[in-house]
Parts: sequence; structure tokens; C-alpha cells
Amino acid sequence: MADTATPRAPGRNQKGSGSGGRGRGGENRGRNDRDEGDDLIDKLVHINRVSKVIKGGRRFSFSALVVVGDGRGRVGYGTGKAREVPEAIRKATDQAKRDMIRVPLREGRTLHHDILGRFGAGKVFMRAAPPGTGIIAGGPMRAVFETMGVQDVVAKSIGTSNPHNMIKATFEALKVCQSPRGIASRRGKKVGEIVARRTDQSETA
Repeated sequence: MADTATPRAPGRNQKGSGSGGRGRGGENRGRNDRDEGDDLIDKLVHINRVSKVIKGGRRFSFSALVVVGDGRGRVGYGTGKAREVPEAIRKATDQAKRDMIRVPLREGRTLHHDILGRFGAGKVFMRAAPPGTGIIAGGPMRAVFETMGVQDVVAKSIGTSNPHNMIKATFEALKVCQSPRGIASRRGKKVGEIVARRTDQSETA
């Protein structure tokens, strides 16, 4: 019986040391993932206290909405929920970093064309603006433009004041934003032809 009990103890010890090594490696990988993108700009758009009815009462937690961008055309948003505010913001920031999109900008300061976005009851309209206009937008939309690096734009939200719907409608509009280079490559034309046609249409209007 002594011989059969002896091999079991080393087996448990070896298993424990192996799982501990994997755990430390996972922590290091997670830490490295959080260190990436430290140059990103993040803005807290909205935070709300929510409750869940459970057996014996209610459980309160916080829901955060965060927008993240690099100031050069990449932007994303995320939501997070936790018992504490800092943890909710961290979860939302991590999700925003994972779901970032790239939006082509004209001269690195404004949109290439006017766009309309819808989500639920929310509808947003965004228009390209000349230099010196600034960001004419309110609330959540301003946070998106500031983190994205837009300097001149005119935007308006119609139909809802819910920050979540406004953000989602804004991103639906930004996803369809196109540059003359992308349009020219799909149509098999030169960029100059696309830009010239756009200039003629603006002068006619």
C-alpha cells in the first residue's frame, strides 16, 4: 500500500506546477495585450447604473460606453458592465480596441462626402466642412470625431437622444464612407476623373 500511495503525491505536485506555469503565461499575454495601443485616445461617453433582480433582492452594477481612436482615422466603441466603475470602463475600452474600423479622411481633417446613418430610432447626418469650421456636433458624436482625428465636420442627430443609438448610428454612417481612391479602383477609373466630377457637381449646386 505504501508503494501505491507514493507515486500519487508527485503526480499532484507536477500537475499543480504545470498549471501554475500556464497561468503565469496567460497573465503575461493579457498584460502585453493591454500594453498595446497605449497611444490611443479614449473618451468615456456615458455611464449608467443598472440593476438586476435576483433571489433576495437587487444586484446593482455599472454600464459604461467608451469610444477609442488613434487620431488618424481609426475609431471604435465598446460597452462594458461590472460591479465597479473602473472595471466597467476597462471592459468597454478593451472591446472598443478590438472592434475598431478605419474611416478614410480628406486631407486628414474631414470626411470625403456627406453621409447618413440609421440605427433603431436614431438618425444622424454628417457633412464635410471647409478648414476652420471645427467640430459642430454634440454629445456622443463629438467624442467619435475627436478620437478619430476629424477637425472639420458638421453633424446632427435626429430622432433619439439615447447615446447608445447615436453612437451606433454614427458608426453605421462611417462604415459607408468612401474615398475617391476606393471608388476609382472599383470602377476602373483614375482618381482625377472622380475628383473632377465631384468638383463639377459642387459648382453646379
